[in-house]
Amino acid sequence: MSDIFLPELMGTAILILLGCGVVANVLLPKTGGNAGGTLMINFGWGLAVYSGVYVAYKSGAHLNPAVTFGILAAGDSGLSFADVLTYLAGQMLGAMLGATLAWAAYKKHFDDPDADEGSKLGVFSTMPTIRSNGWNVVTEVIGTFVLVFVILSFGRTPTEVGPLAVALLVVAIGASLGGPTGYAINPARDLGPRIMHALLPIPRKGSSGWDYAWVPVVAPLVGGILGGLAANVVGFV
Repeated sequence: MSDIFLPELMGTAILILLGCGVVANVLLPKTGGNAGGTLMINFGWGLAVYSGVYVAYKSGAHLNPAVTFGILAAGDSGLSFADVLTYLAGQMLGAMLGATLAWAAYKKHFDDPDADEGSKLGVFSTMPTIRSNGWNVVTEVIGTFVLVFVILSFGRTPTEVGPLAVALLVVAIGASLGGPTGYAINPARDLGPRIMHALLPIPRKGSSGWDYAWVPVVAPLVGGILGGLAANVVGFV
């Protein structure tokens, strides 16, 4: 189990530390990267994935419950029930750890009275630009379907670029499909940091957006499972 739990814990922690970190750098006032723009966030998340995948190579670097369930849906995963629980535990605890480290790195900027509630929450978790739960679900399902379906297709290609391919895929999803919902495409990525937003002593932080929190958990799981099923149908696995 240590070959699953520890790599998933540390890989997801690095993913979230760097991912939430780039959002903090862009959104929070008085940072060196303030107002760096959406593409800076897209590339930052892509490089966060690149780093996290390398750290978690021993476990297969799922780093995402939607990927774990997508692999199960694709069939012949070889994963036991205990393995799946271990993946999920590592991913969730890693996400919470990474979010906490990102907060610590930007502590004085979170304390800054010029930092608004929306920016603080935006560092930790996603919220839609236009609130419509049904269509927000559709967006997240599509984005996560693309993530899992294309990741599983990489096993059929001879490029051997590994983590770089996944990183560029995440950049592509963010740039193309990330606008409406912030492309959670990973339940642990959204839920773990959202829990830490609620728990950490952040002044004037406002709501943690729990009325929306189910969308970036349920929709990516559905999208991941559909991506795995589709990959099986077309023969990627």
